Amino acid sequence: MEWLLALAKGTAACGLLSYTFYRSMTAFFLMLPAAALFPIYERRRRKERRLEELAAQMKEGMMILAGNLSSGFAIENALSVSRDELVMMYGEEGLLPREFAYMAQQVRVNRTAEEVLEDLAERSGLEDIRNFSEVFSVAKRSGGDLSGIMRHTAEVLRDKMQVREEIRTMTASRQFEQKIMSLIPFLIVFYVEGASPGFFGQMYGTSLGRVLMSGCLAAYLISLALAGKFLDIRV
Repeated sequence: MEWLLALAKGTAACGLLSYTFYRSMTAFFLMLPAAALFPIYERRRRKERRLEELAAQMKEGMMILAGNLSSGFAIENALSVSRDELVMMYGEEGLLPREFAYMAQQVRVNRTAEEVLEDLAERSGLEDIRNFSEVFSVAKRSGGDLSGIMRHTAEVLRDKMQVREEIRTMTASRQFEQKIMSLIPFLIVFYVEGASPGFFGQMYGTSLGRVLMSGCLAAYLISLALAGKFLDIRV
């Protein structure tokens, strides 16, 4: 159903673009194959949103796990206790509580804590979790102050995540403005066409007009891509 909904959104977008820039069913059918790309885009967008949610929860999860290790819990018990605390924060269906429950279950069937953390890092693809996993593995093999090292690492990574969240908060208003501005060309065309029917007749009925509208469409799509790049600030 999600794929069908995304495909319907892509089809609607193609219809809007073809009507605004060409007023042609032929243009709509030529654009229609591009609608098949929309589910792929939607999947990537949802994945990024889930990773952001996981990263935000991991910021707290690392501190809770490090705190439980400092309290003297073995890593197996620390995972279970941390999971219970995360459930109170994010609920049973939270991304990180489910991951911690899975890791605790894997440790109980004789997988090492290093392996389950590395597995989480690989599946999530998040750099912060990978760094946390690598530091944990080195600290445990070296036999040093595991709880102290993990707490320091968690604090460093949490500070980095907080900077990322602050940047996201600062750019949230700009992202909203960008979405509004992306609708302005359509609103202008519809307003002018409604106020003065036939005003754009030359743009849709002549070869030169179609070329100019194609250039406008290309400029519009490029501006959308550039706006997304400008607002995608990585830390």
